[in-house]
Amino acid sequence: QVQLVESGGGLVQAGDSLRLSCAASGRTFNTYAMGWFRQAPGKEREFVAAISWSSYSTYYAVSVKGRFTISRDNAKNTVYLQMNSLRPEDTAVYYCVSGYGSVLDVARATVDYWGKGTLVTVSS
Repeated sequence: QVQLVESGGGLVQAGDSLRLSCAASGRTFNTYAMGWFRQAPGKEREFVAAISWSSYSTYYAVSVKGRFTISRDNAKNTVYLQMNSLRPEDTAVYYCVSGYGSVLDVARATVDYWGKGTLVTVSS
């Protein structure tokens, strides 16, 4: 069993930056691909970014590519999402996910665990 706990959400202005963290329990963290999804009010949950267990592969949604960066520290069992140049349309609850598959599997939501989410609000 893996537990994922997100943190770092908050209220920021358009153009600001924010870094989300996801702390994972369990001794096999470095065997999981990790990722982030988000769900805006009234919209379906959507993929944001994914990273392989070794950090060798990353994958991003078109809407965040070039603005967001996913990274991980296996020694700290933590994955990060650095979000720059935030826009009001980035407002959402952000969820951390993990799974045994590839970054493309994560993008397809073929994952094993979900966190409870952290709210990011970007004002215009």
